[in-house]
Amino acid sequence: MSIDAVTPSDRDLLRPLRYLWRVPLLLVHIVLGIMLCGFILTWRRDDVMKNGREPFTHRMIRAWSTGLMRVFGLRSVRVGQPLSDPVLFVANHTSWIDIELLHSQRAACFVAKAEIASWPLVGWLAASGGTIFHRRGSNHSLAAVMQVMVERMRAGRSVAVFPEGGTGHNGVLKVFHARIFQAALDAEVPVQPVALRFVRAGKRQIDAGFRDNENFLQNFLRMLGGAAMDAEVHFLEPVPASPDGRRRMAELSRERIAAALEDRAA
Repeated sequence: MSIDAVTPSDRDLLRPLRYLWRVPLLLVHIVLGIMLCGFILTWRRDDVMKNGREPFTHRMIRAWSTGLMRVFGLRSVRVGQPLSDPVLFVANHTSWIDIELLHSQRAACFVAKAEIASWPLVGWLAASGGTIFHRRGSNHSLAAVMQVMVERMRAGRSVAVFPEGGTGHNGVLKVFHARIFQAALDAEVPVQPVALRFVRAGKRQIDAGFRDNENFLQNFLRMLGGAAMDAEVHFLEPVPASPDGRRRMAELSRERIAAALEDRAA
């Protein structure tokens, strides 16, 4: 099935006007994020969900992420219901904004590339939110990351991962790495696939993600000046545990996400 996706024209005459009001809003929102991390997350970061109720820190993370999305002209839309913590969320990955999109619906500890930890301000904000940093291509790093994942989930926190191992381009959903699913088996928590879609005028926008050879700053600025659109978070049916078949768990997660991405795209 082909993907019916549209991309906005590069000749967007309203883009300069959007920068005029979005840049000041972004600066204010960043200050609020620094205050959130400095005065709340630093001493309440280990709070966990109890009896299905989110702790105050999680609600603050969701509120800040939802606000950031609105600064970029994105309206976060939930489809389906997330499982109660702890759970391993597995999602498709096209852009840095995916983290904030999922965070707008459920606060979770993300696994992200180690380079982010050294980014000015962004690295500190990510670490304050519980991000687990992984050095890509290192089996030793992956083993350590998975151990931390298991510890977090056993302690009652949810963890979110992008099993493609990197961002996809042009709407293509890459193969899911199966090894990461072992953490859910070891922690004895469910796995819930999550499909992230960007939609404008009823059509999926694959251009919201990274373009070929586009870096973080270029994508950040392009999205900051882009036209408004919906950002959908589809919480899908959990994947049954299969101790003898992590590959099947990965394949089934990918199949369900692929189906959700294509839904209503034609």
